[in-house]
Amino acid sequence: MSTKLVIGDFNKSSWSFRAWLVLVTADVSFETLQLKLEQSDTRQQILEHSPSGRVPALLLNGIVINDSLAISEYVADAYPGANLWPQDPQVKALARAAAAEMHSGFTHLRTQMSFGLSTGDTPETLTAQTREEVMRVFDIWNNLRALSGSKQFLCGDFGIVDAMFVPVVFRFRRYGIAIPAQLQGYVDNILAYAPVQQWLKLAAQEV
Repeated sequence: MSTKLVIGDFNKSSWSFRAWLVLVTADVSFETLQLKLEQSDTRQQILEHSPSGRVPALLLNGIVINDSLAISEYVADAYPGANLWPQDPQVKALARAAAAEMHSGFTHLRTQMSFGLSTGDTPETLTAQTREEVMRVFDIWNNLRALSGSKQFLCGDFGIVDAMFVPVVFRFRRYGIAIPAQLQGYVDNILAYAPVQQWLKLAAQEV
């Protein structure tokens, strides 16, 4: 069975980052096909592999799974031993809700603090809506860690809900957003997580 993940730039594609992390965390054997974004032929190249015209896309047995969350759900079902969702039903439900909220929301945060792996950038003065969304992220993190009792990631081991928020950690790092003291350990764990470090090394090699 051949599995291929079509992704964008390591330095630019936050959605690719999420799906890639889930596959690596689950120890899935897969090939990576990287397509450069923001080129004159980018859309045509993506359409050759992904009918939606977007990345990431998982090519699997003649089918294409678009969207990072759908890819993550497939991996969770196909590799149950990876424990990508919490086992407790209530914690699992809230983790799913948090992942879905991150997946479809936080538009002000995304707009004002674009994804990037660099540091030291200064954003425009954050709007009230963006500040509200930043605080909402912190609330989600605090609530999940309190409910699960985790001292490492949001719900214990690294899972899908963490993958959904990893690019947000890098947005906060890029723009110097202050992290509440009780959440600094979580952010440190994300930045030290081996697959995240692997992605950063690949990004550093990117031309």
